[in-house]
Amino acid sequence: MFVVFWLNYSEFNISILVCLTKGLFLIKVLVVDDHDLIRAGLSRMLMDDSSIEVLGEACSGEEAIENVRSNPPDVVLMDLKMPGIGGLEATRRIRRLSEQTKVVVVSACTDDPYPARVMASGAVAYVSKKSHISEMIRAIKMASIGERYISPDIAQAMALNGNSGSAFDALSERELQIAMMIMDCQKVQNISDTLCLSPKTVNTYRYRIFEKLDINSDVEMTLLAVRSGLLEVDAPE
Repeated sequence: MFVVFWLNYSEFNISILVCLTKGLFLIKVLVVDDHDLIRAGLSRMLMDDSSIEVLGEACSGEEAIENVRSNPPDVVLMDLKMPGIGGLEATRRIRRLSEQTKVVVVSACTDDPYPARVMASGAVAYVSKKSHISEMIRAIKMASIGERYISPDIAQAMALNGNSGSAFDALSERELQIAMMIMDCQKVQNISDTLCLSPKTVNTYRYRIFEKLDINSDVEMTLLAVRSGLLEVDAPE
């Protein structure tokens, strides 16, 4: 039995037709987040929707890639900032690995350069971590049929930013990835091992990043990222 819904999303000027065969067709989702409680909570809430099956969980981009390789889901719900290669590079590799698998990125980063970079990497949806679970489910359903979705607050920020951009826009994708790993307190050797680069190459990237951002230290880069909205500062408890 087919259940047909016609949904109109005026904020994005999108009209989509979602066809779900109840009991026969489920959207298979892989949940990726490095925080155990968040990952378990998302999985539990997604399983409450009768059209979604949580196929599995992963705590890193590397584990997500292995899961997709062994048992491809329809949709990957991907955290952006994680240790290792991170969600951005994982999204790019998953799209190369499995064309039928769609990626929905969930992130607290609502300002450029991340939204534009994420969509360019192959993700079909970008959802704010502030979103209600119903919005994440909506994004998953739209992604499963190849429709794009961006949370209203992120879309608004992108529109308001216009051409003003961020200092980090000057970085290449690899430079941005290494910059985020440095700001995540990862050592040069660890970055080298994770990205299969020599330590010398990582340091070359590091100094190139400094030059493009007109800074002299990792601390200055972190402060710039906070001012640019690229990093959030946790309030003291």
